[in-house]
Amino acid sequence: MARPPPSPAFVQYIDDELLRAPLLFEQVVEGSLEQLRRGLAKLGAADRSATSDLIRGLTAHRDRLAEIYADTLREQAAQERAGEASASGRPPPSARSMSLALVEEDEVAVDVELSHTIEYVKTHAEHELRELRGYIAALVGDLDVSADHNPFRPEAHARALWSASQALPTSRGWQMQFMRQATPPLAAVLRQSYAAASSRLESMGVEPASHRTVITTTGARRSAGVETTYTPDLYRMRETMPAPLDEAAPLRYDGQQAGSGGARRENWADVARQTPNRLDRQAIELVSRLFEAIVTDERVPPDVILLISRLHGPAMRLTLRDAGVLDQQNHPLWRLIHLVTYQAEMAPDKADPERRRLLRLAQQLIEQIAAEPDQRPTIYRRAVQAVEDFLRQRLQRRLTAAATQVGALQKLEHQMLDGGEGGPDTIGGMADLPVMDTRSAELVVEASSAEPPPSNAGAGVWLSSLEVGTWARLFLSGRWVHAQLLWIGDRGELWLFGDGASDATWAVRRGALLRLHSAALAKTLTMRSLLGRAALKVQQQVAVQGQR
Repeated sequence: MARPPPSPAFVQYIDDELLRAPLLFEQVVEGSLEQLRRGLAKLGAADRSATSDLIRGLTAHRDRLAEIYADTLREQAAQERAGEASASGRPPPSARSMSLALVEEDEVAVDVELSHTIEYVKTHAEHELRELRGYIAALVGDLDVSADHNPFRPEAHARALWSASQALPTSRGWQMQFMRQATPPLAAVLRQSYAAASSRLESMGVEPASHRTVITTTGARRSAGVETTYTPDLYRMRETMPAPLDEAAPLRYDGQQAGSGGARRENWADVARQTPNRLDRQAIELVSRLFEAIVTDERVPPDVILLISRLHGPAMRLTLRDAGVLDQQNHPLWRLIHLVTYQAEMAPDKADPERRRLLRLAQQLIEQIAAEPDQRPTIYRRAVQAVEDFLRQRLQRRLTAAATQVGALQKLEHQMLDGGEGGPDTIGGMADLPVMDTRSAELVVEASSAEPPPSNAGAGVWLSSLEVGTWARLFLSGRWVHAQLLWIGDRGELWLFGDGASDATWAVRRGALLRLHSAALAKTLTMRSLLGRAALKVQQQVAVQGQR
């Protein structure tokens, strides 16, 4: 379903913030100049001279820098609105062909500075950001505040600051120095800006969405829960569950329709009447509550929730046949749920053909499971195997599409390590490869920095643990991405990653990956335990009920 166009109030908010951007940047420059001048006396002769040059550059070019800052914010706001249009089901704009280039250590050093700026602003303006998020959510109609719709988050301002910094007539190192000096003033100015924006929206009569009470179709407000890898012992939890047939305990799950044309799910009592064993009825109650908690977890994509909820009735019937359902680590029921959810999160664009294929397969498998009168673990194992086969085929399709890139990168790797031509050999040099047939990302090329990456033995261990197909979370080009490792060079110098949200790719040097990991900007992704969060939530609910 297409998302409605942005409200006039939201468009007005964006326009107002863009009008204020040059003045905001002026305040940042003033704060930075004050800090730079105050520190001059403590510097050596060489650094004092370079700092004086930086001060003169800021003073002479401040109007141009402010223009770049505002333009960058405008471009990001437009891109975010285009991204929302893509997420609503309309096809994203076609990507133009790019030259493939390397992500080098110098560029990673910039990403590290960007991450520091972003975190500094978030820390110092935490309250103001949270308050404004509620107002913006109300403007776009997200009454449950399920996402941050503000196009002027700290990430956007940090990227705009770096864009402006690059226009300074000085070296890359001193451009980054300006960014460091500008970070505290930026945080202070943005804190005031966010608070002022909330006040303006309040004066317009906007009621922040987070202040409202929203009842979802399941009868409870969706909760983000807590991130955890711990799952309570489900066998022990079963003993604390009520058995509704003999205690008249209410059923938590309301048995909604499974979807358009779907049959109504089994009621708890209908399933429970099939067994006189109270312990079995307690197990069914536990599984029912676990499903309720999972389908109200707001971090699960809505289209995946629809699929998971279809398994609720079959899972209760399975519990009568198989006590192993409470083995949360190994049972194929939970494995299927986690696998489909995790892979859907790795490809968040709903218009992505691969994501659609995955969910279409999952829907077919779940419909087959629901139609089985005899619920046994084997049918769930077959479903897990089918999904895993699909994922292997999907990875192979992407590797085939990237074959041209891989060939060029392998040749470049040998040239770089053998001292031949073709690798970057000057600061700021470019190492463009021929334009590829496949769509590739716009990757900035920089030569390796003279400054060695931070020493971190753990980074080397982490890098050696990666294998083709592994998903990682990387901070690249000023943003966090979910990327799948597609290829490792024969000599371990070049690594090719594919973006989970698009066809974009990044070729990253080993040293750049080590620097990212050392700065906590790269880590391996693992499947989150939906069951773990659900079990903790149910455990808390039962504890509260026991105190009444």
